[in-house]
Amino acid sequence: MAGKFVMKRAKNGEFFFSLIAGNGENVGKSETYKARASADNGIESVKRNAPDMNRYVIKEGKDGKHYLSLKASNGQIILTGQGYSSESGAEKGREAIARAADGAAVVDETEA
Repeated sequence: MAGKFVMKRAKNGEFFFSLIAGNGENVGKSETYKARASADNGIESVKRNAPDMNRYVIKEGKDGKHYLSLKASNGQIILTGQGYSSESGAEKGREAIARAADGAAVVDETEA
């Protein structure tokens, strides 16, 4: 089931988005962008890159959790997932991101 990208403004006025899965779970968050157009480009990049499992990096943090990042073709991180208790959980997180991004609409909450 497709998810949705929720566009928001950070306290400093910059833009960021979260990817929400069809079940309502937040499966990833972007960096902040100074311009809305850059954030929109970030969403398009997530949509393009999410299906490619080779674009994901899973690293174990000092806290023992496994953290997931989605990288664009230029190597820049475009989405960061939550921490997972196991590497296999993070691998399932990749699949959740790919499913959620496929056909996801954009919900604008920048004025909320």
